[in-house]
Amino acid sequence: MSDDADLTRPIGDAPALPPVPGTRGAEREAEGHGSRQRPESRSLVAVLVLTVVNAVVWGTAFLASGRRRLGAAVLVLFLLLVAGGVWVATAGQRTAARLLVDSGSLTWVLAGIVVLALAWIAVVVTGYRSLLPRRSSRPRLALGALLVVALVAAIAYPAYRVGTVAVAQRGLLDGVFADDRESATVDDSVDPFGTKERVNVLLLGGDGGEGREGVRTDTVIVASIATETGVTTLFSLPRNLEDLPFPADSPLAAIYPDGFDAGSESESLLNAVYRNGPAQHPGVLGATDDPGADFLKLGVGEALGLEIDYFVLVNLDGFSRLVDALGGITVNVNYYVPVNGNPGTGELPDAYIAPGPDQRMDGTTALDFARGRFGLTDYDRMDRQRCTITAIIDAADPITLLEQYQELAATTQDIVSTDIPRTALDDFVDLAFLVKDAEVRSVVFDTSLIDPAYPDYDLVRRIVSDSLAPAAPAAPASSASSTPPAAPGDQAAGAEGDTAGQTPTPPPAAPAADVGDACAYDPVRAQEALAAGQPPTRNG
Repeated sequence: MSDDADLTRPIGDAPALPPVPGTRGAEREAEGHGSRQRPESRSLVAVLVLTVVNAVVWGTAFLASGRRRLGAAVLVLFLLLVAGGVWVATAGQRTAARLLVDSGSLTWVLAGIVVLALAWIAVVVTGYRSLLPRRSSRPRLALGALLVVALVAAIAYPAYRVGTVAVAQRGLLDGVFADDRESATVDDSVDPFGTKERVNVLLLGGDGGEGREGVRTDTVIVASIATETGVTTLFSLPRNLEDLPFPADSPLAAIYPDGFDAGSESESLLNAVYRNGPAQHPGVLGATDDPGADFLKLGVGEALGLEIDYFVLVNLDGFSRLVDALGGITVNVNYYVPVNGNPGTGELPDAYIAPGPDQRMDGTTALDFARGRFGLTDYDRMDRQRCTITAIIDAADPITLLEQYQELAATTQDIVSTDIPRTALDDFVDLAFLVKDAEVRSVVFDTSLIDPAYPDYDLVRRIVSDSLAPAAPAAPASSASSTPPAAPGDQAAGAEGDTAGQTPTPPPAAPAADVGDACAYDPVRAQEALAAGQPPTRNG
């Protein structure tokens, strides 16, 4: 064809241009497969904002840069992780708690934390690179890199902290719930709870430490927990309780037929059993790592008419470190609490903690608050110790636990001992979820109920039985007895007056009260104490 013909050809009849490499993909995207926004047209602010959004909602950076399949896959993975987190925080709480009390599961949890953190970091870095224009100035690159580094640090540090918590938790389980621990009163080869209606745990506060010979358990509380409902009743026994009995089938009953006796009154009190019993009769109960606790489990169980399943001992010697690790505790003080002092010798206290609401205490002050007894009763101290434990629980918020868990776990290993086997921890997790939402009552065996020097243990057992079954219908009056119920002040005489063929005199109503009553601020009592003035101290 001539050149003239080409010049006269209509414009619409021009031959097609040769294909340009890469245009077939562009045509497909134009036909509905999605079109990517050219990175060069995206501003630096948009890149930075999308990078942050991608760190919060995985996959958004890939979707914004046109990588829809990858973005959708990453987003689906993110939604699955969120759903799993929501499940753990709601219906899966119990399962998560069980994982935390199993050393083997904690290893997998730790591995999962590492994998999750690395995946999160990979999403942030690759998402940023997908958004970055091909040609970027050094200032833009430097600013973007700084943001990515900050996001990576924001991911890595919490993951590191959670990882340290998992490691510390595994160490705590290995240290406190040792597999090779021996006990004369626990058989860990059977189902820990089985068909039991109640689980009874002996809670001991050991007042050992520098300048003290051995450990004296000045705090003795039995927590009786209903396995079906979690309803808990705390039975507090005074430290000066005498003649602690032992079960008839125990070798201790033959050694102490009239109750525990270590040769003198002061060394035969309840708080001396833990130390003096094993010292006088080593090995009498067989192989055990804590014979003092086994002595108390058998004796306290017999006194209350309960079978004590396990014990937990907290040694107050390391108590102050626990409080300091939590950053202190807050308690109400209703009267002057002595710091040191010796009631036996009459040596005056060094100082006093003054009355006042919501007092913030460090570890040393909290220990003084829990221990002080000069000029006060054992029951006052028992109340304060329960309040101190409550304050510790209140101070243990999730953020504090996360930040201080390593120190808390190490301190706990130093001051806590127990014979609860690892095989029972899953059951205790289930029980803890019930207790959390159930009623907790407290019965204190003070002088209004018993005389610690001459305790009527039959009366004690009746009070315990009635406290654990408050709704039980009263037995019909026996025709052989016309004895009216004894008044609280006549309880001892009534108990002694029981004879064969007569209905036993019912015990006084157990003063079961909410455990928080003794911990509330009493402005009237506090003002009365302040008006009376601080008691004398050793320094004047």
